[in-house]
Amino acid sequence: MKNFWHLENVNLFKLLCPHRYEEYSKDHVFNNYKKSDYIYFEEDSANKLYLINEGKVKIGYYTEEGNEIIKAILTKGEIFGEKAILGIDKRNEFAQSIDNTTTICPVSSETMHSLMRENVSVSFKIYKFIGIRIKKLERRLELLLFKDTKTRLIEFLHELCEEYGYDCEKTGDKVIYHPYTQKDIASLIGTSRPTLNIILNELKEDRMISFNRKEIRLLKKVA
Repeated sequence: MKNFWHLENVNLFKLLCPHRYEEYSKDHVFNNYKKSDYIYFEEDSANKLYLINEGKVKIGYYTEEGNEIIKAILTKGEIFGEKAILGIDKRNEFAQSIDNTTTICPVSSETMHSLMRENVSVSFKIYKFIGIRIKKLERRLELLLFKDTKTRLIEFLHELCEEYGYDCEKTGDKVIYHPYTQKDIASLIGTSRPTLNIILNELKEDRMISFNRKEIRLLKKVA
């Protein structure tokens, strides 16, 4: 599974950015966004997918009651808006920059379809990516619906470990060097930041984890 996350986070961006292809690069530009700027809204036309060159983007939607539900927070190297290549006409989610230096590479569905026709490996990796993204979202939805907050956090930390973790040779801990703030994590597991902080400190007191601003360690006895 860790190789799949590597495929999602790195290889697709390098493979798909039109700047890499001479026939597309001359007409291609990057778009810059500040924090809170929207890349697209729900109900917008789905005619592009996007690659993150720098910064962070959150993907979500609003319930009928007006509550914001966060589906994913994506960082450098990841792609979003992929439904544009599946024949879906309208967005059913929004995409919003949550960083002041977000740079996005937009790719039209026509350009992407052309790349996929010309390169079988591109087509294969795109569909592999879509399958992985769906499985990941299904897993997160299951956690939100059926697990308590502490269990959701522990499961999320193990998920982070798959994506960003490595083994500390000296201690045997799992070290997670990740791009998320506590607010990001709270949004992703469906809780408030104060509640998240309480549970993190409980796990720390139980010697299950240690953490600072950018690093979380799953201590050896539970890793």
